[in-house]
Amino acid sequence: MRAFFLYLARKEGFKNFALNFKFFRKTASRFIAGDTLDDAIRVIQHASQRNIRSTLDLLGENTQSRADASRTSEELIRTQGRIHHEEADCNLSVKLTQLGLKLDPEFCEQNLIRIAKYAKDLGAFIRVDMEDSSCTDQTLEIVDRAYGLLGNVGTVIQAYLYRSEQDVTRMNPKGIRIRLVKGAYREPESIAYRRKKDTDANFVKLMKMLLQSGTYPAIATHDASIIRTAKKFAQSKRIPKDAFEFQMLYGIRRDLQHQLAREGYNVRLYIPYGSQWYPYFMRRLAERPANVTFLVRNLFMERRFKEKHDNT
Repeated sequence: MRAFFLYLARKEGFKNFALNFKFFRKTASRFIAGDTLDDAIRVIQHASQRNIRSTLDLLGENTQSRADASRTSEELIRTQGRIHHEEADCNLSVKLTQLGLKLDPEFCEQNLIRIAKYAKDLGAFIRVDMEDSSCTDQTLEIVDRAYGLLGNVGTVIQAYLYRSEQDVTRMNPKGIRIRLVKGAYREPESIAYRRKKDTDANFVKLMKMLLQSGTYPAIATHDASIIRTAKKFAQSKRIPKDAFEFQMLYGIRRDLQHQLAREGYNVRLYIPYGSQWYPYFMRRLAERPANVTFLVRNLFMERRFKEKHDNT
């Protein structure tokens, strides 16, 4: 099922079919703040009222031209300016393929540095998201150079990749802030764990390394068991609550987000927005079987209702 939904994430034609069903878009809105920056700002403000911080993701990957990458860079700069104007406790998460990585890595790096320089002037931090494994080496190299130049750039490490312990070992001593995730792309068994228990075990191993690093890591998971392990480990090592943060996706485990915030932990919500929401939404379905069941059941019910209505 996971492989099937990751396959559909690459099929824009299925999106056009699925949008015939109101409930498909309604369900997507559970995970996407909206099409516009105004929509995203409202979600940020709502989260802030519950002592939850935010990181904003303008959806879209693999720009097709340098002009598109430049327009995206300008939009991200405007977004950073709006965040600052709203005095929101929020940073930006960016994808390098948005900025032209697959077109020209040097051009992409220039775009990232321009965005990060603008953010630094405003006292803000930029997180470079990790994409599929074809981007890993270039992403880490570009982040390394941007961090060395500006100091306000961090990245993401995916626990399901075999290489991730080596990457953490290399990035940590430099002070580069890391968000640890399990990983949401379909990768071959030659480079990534396929069994959940193996990914989970590696996540916990890397998490402990990061918690002891002193570089304010982000532990990005909705797994209550892993969160309990993180809390227990931090307490045993006398790592203060403000030395790290938990991150979760918008629309998932709100109860757990609020519980952690009430307990005094730093919690940050990953808030995606924008018109290019389809691939992101399908990856969220692939990650959580309960979401798939919920969607399929309601799409079926809506179709039955339409058929009944059309026949009356």
